[in-house]
Amino acid sequence: MKKLLITGFEPFGGEKINPSWEAVKLLPDEIGDFVLIKAEIPVVFGKAAESVLRIAEELNPDAIICVGQAGGRNSVTPEMVTVNLRFASIPDNEGNQPKDEACISDGENAFFATLPVRKMAEAVSESKIPCSVSYSAGTFVCNDLIYHVLEHYKGTETKACFIHVPFIPEQTEDKPSMELGTIAKALEIAIEAI
Repeated sequence: MKKLLITGFEPFGGEKINPSWEAVKLLPDEIGDFVLIKAEIPVVFGKAAESVLRIAEELNPDAIICVGQAGGRNSVTPEMVTVNLRFASIPDNEGNQPKDEACISDGENAFFATLPVRKMAEAVSESKIPCSVSYSAGTFVCNDLIYHVLEHYKGTETKACFIHVPFIPEQTEDKPSMELGTIAKALEIAIEAI
């Protein structure tokens, strides 16, 4: 079977839970052709990418999917593109708050996902779960992470993408949210579509 490394983040920004990791934990150990290796990673610029790349170096996975929370979004959003920019409106979990810095100095301006994010989004949408391709992974740790992963695996057989997920209902009263089980189902369908 092929190996898929799938990651979710620890809570951040004063939250007690992060739906990205909670949903990843709910996934079965095998989906389609993939055996899943799950990891929780820190919400820290640089360290998130170091964690994923360290695990990936040992695993040599065929695919990497990083999942993160995008509070305020009302659907699951696989990301098409990542940009070489760090700008934090809030500090990360170690107090770093970069303003208009490069993820990698002299790095390329942007990278496109190497997994079929449009196909993945269409499969999830067909199952009646709100899902659409996003063209901005933001400029916080999520974007920094997938930029480093795609840069590291550029031109290799290892394919990667990032998927943002909404808040779960217990996190918010006034912003869009989605049930945790629905988020996990969306991830499972997305993986089946690869």
